[in-house]
Formats: sequence, C-alpha cells, structure tokens
Amino acid sequence: MTTDTLTTTRRPALIEAFTAPKGFGDQTLRDRRADAIELLGGIPDPGVLPTEELAAATARVLAKPGVPALQYSRTEGISPLREWIAEREGVSVDRILITNGGFHGLSLAIQSVVERGDLVAVDNPIFPLFLRGLQLSDARTLPVFVGPQGLDVDHLSEQLRAGARPSALYTVPDFHNPSQGTLSGQARRELVRLAEHYGFVILADNPYRELRFAGEQESVEEFNNSDHVLHINTFTKTLGPGLRLGWTVAPERLSRDLVALRSRQDSHSSTLVQAIIGELVTSDPGIFDATLDRARELYRNRAETLVAALHREAPGAFETVLPEGGLFLWPKLADSSVDPDRLAADASAEGVEYQRGSFFPSGPGTDADRHLRLAYGDVAAPKLEEAAARLGRALKRQVP
Repeated sequence: MTTDTLTTTRRPALIEAFTAPKGFGDQTLRDRRADAIELLGGIPDPGVLPTEELAAATARVLAKPGVPALQYSRTEGISPLREWIAEREGVSVDRILITNGGFHGLSLAIQSVVERGDLVAVDNPIFPLFLRGLQLSDARTLPVFVGPQGLDVDHLSEQLRAGARPSALYTVPDFHNPSQGTLSGQARRELVRLAEHYGFVILADNPYRELRFAGEQESVEEFNNSDHVLHINTFTKTLGPGLRLGWTVAPERLSRDLVALRSRQDSHSSTLVQAIIGELVTSDPGIFDATLDRARELYRNRAETLVAALHREAPGAFETVLPEGGLFLWPKLADSSVDPDRLAADASAEGVEYQRGSFFPSGPGTDADRHLRLAYGDVAAPKLEEAAARLGRALKRQVP
C-alpha cells in the first residue's frame, strides 16, 4: 500500500474539545523550585493514614484460602465493605455502589441522569474537575452562587421560578471546594424539596464530610432519604487517594441503572483494594473513627496555624474565616488595588504555590478572582508559617 492511499486518522470532536483546567490535575505536577511550599491540593497527610493497619489487613486478605481477593467480583462491590458503608450511611445495602474514587462516582452519576445538551445547575464558583465529567455530556451549566454557608438555595429558587429547568444540580455540601462553607440543615431540606418539586437530581459530592474538626456536624439524612439525590463519597481524603475507592448512595429508582451502566464500563473496582479496606474497617470496628480523630486534630491545628500566620505576616491583607473542617482556606484580598495574578506570580518567585481563585470557573456575581485557595492538609505547621511569610513578602512587592 502506498502512502497515497492512506487516510488521515481523525480525532473525534469530543476529544478535540478537551481542555485541561488551569492549575489542576496533572497541571499541578510540573517542575518547581526545590524549596517551594505547595498549598495546591486537598491531599491527606501521610502521617495520619493507617499504613501499618492497612499492611496487616493486606496480609490477612492474601492469606485467605483460594485468595478470593485476586478474583473477579460483583459490579456493585463486595458485601462486607458495602454493608459497613450502608450501616454508616443509614441506608439499605442495595443502594451502595462501590466506585473508583469520588470522581468516578460523579462520572457515573452524570451519565445516568444527564442527557446530552441538558442544563445542569452547578456551584459558582465550582470545583473545575467536575466540568471534565460534564464535558462528556456536552451539558450547559446554570451557575448558582456559593457563599460562606454553601450553595445559595434562595438564588437557585429564584432561577427555578424564572423558568430554569436543570436535569441535575452539582454541589459540595460540606466544606465546599473551594469556598470552605457548609450547607445548613435547613438549606439541605429546602434544596431537596426543590429537587423533588422541579424534578432534578442533586449530585451531592461529599469527600470532606468526615473531616469536621469544629462546630456541629450537619446531617446527611435529607440526602440519603430522598429519591432525588445521588450522594457521592470517597476514601480518598481519609485513607488515601492512591487506593482509588469510593462509593455512591443511590436512590432505589436509580441504583439498578448505575449498576447496569457500570457493567458496561470497567465491571467493578479492584477486588483486592475492596477486600483490604473491608478487612480494615470490619476487623477493628473503631479503626476508621480513630483514624479520623487523628486527622481532624492535625487539620484543626494546621488551619489555625495558617490563619494566624497570615494575619501576623500580612496584617489586614486578607479577610479570612477559620474553617470548621476540610482541607482548604479561602482568604480574600482586602485591598482592591492588589492584582491577584501578579500576586500569584510574585508568590511563586518567593517559593509558595497555591490555587488562584480565578482558576475556579464562576459566573456573574462572585469575587472568586479576589480569593486564594490555600490547601493545608499535607503541609506541616512550620512550613505553613513560612508560606505565610513568603506570601507577605510577595504582597509587599505591590503594596510596600
């Protein structure tokens, strides 16, 4: 065959449309100066991960006769792990689907409830990686303002009354990424009421729920008791992102659809990883909560350290709210004359990296570009103090 007869390989239009969100995912793995302090991602500290217990659980799993953990398993996931999750969530086990982390759960949720070209209501500002999954459905977005108390349900209600008809709504209800707010119980109840009245499905992305270290925990009963909510969680922030394991609490009317969809993709999550985590949490019923207690205390200390250091090193420069949980601080620049993009560049030159607020897609009515998202989960307190000092020096380049 001559080259004259060869056809050019065509890239599908969907692939051509892909763009990587600035500063997220693989974009955060580029080379940096060796002494840079990175406040970039919601990464758990390795010191609070139960590594020894996971190693012991792995040994027990691999010692079982026939080594069932190295075989195929059901699409829904293995029973001991699903039963443990169902008990914690307060639902029947048939509503639990094991996934490959939180983003996988979101992808399955989108594909199960969003038709191509549908309108989807989303946080404003929004965690940008969610939009990757939404690209696959070519969906349109309806931004809904997110403030210190999470999603503004009144703003959503106004848009619904004005005629907006989304098929789904995406939000991070606990310790919102990036804006750190948490949706109140009353707001959750009203959000569910709106979903049931207007016929859309809530995609509740809740990876930080277990990391509350101050204040009162908000209930998830409103979500788990509604047939208009897909409640998505993950072990990423509690046991480690490398495990790639999470779960979805699906309403009964959607649970079979999710399983059918999953069976046409990767069939099931790693049997070995499921078995290890199942062995870990069921062999010692207190190990998961003990792990959480250690993590919460560490993250509380780091959040307090970072807030205090910012105010000490850059007095009056930032408006902050001390987080009650999660892995992020969302300070706002108090001086409107400070250029946030120049600040990020100057901070990088000083050796501190963070996510700019402008990296989080937002619609009208927000001031996300005046914010910084500072992640403190895997950064020790002395480095957080040094990061604040470097930020202070970067600010002085603009405001002596």
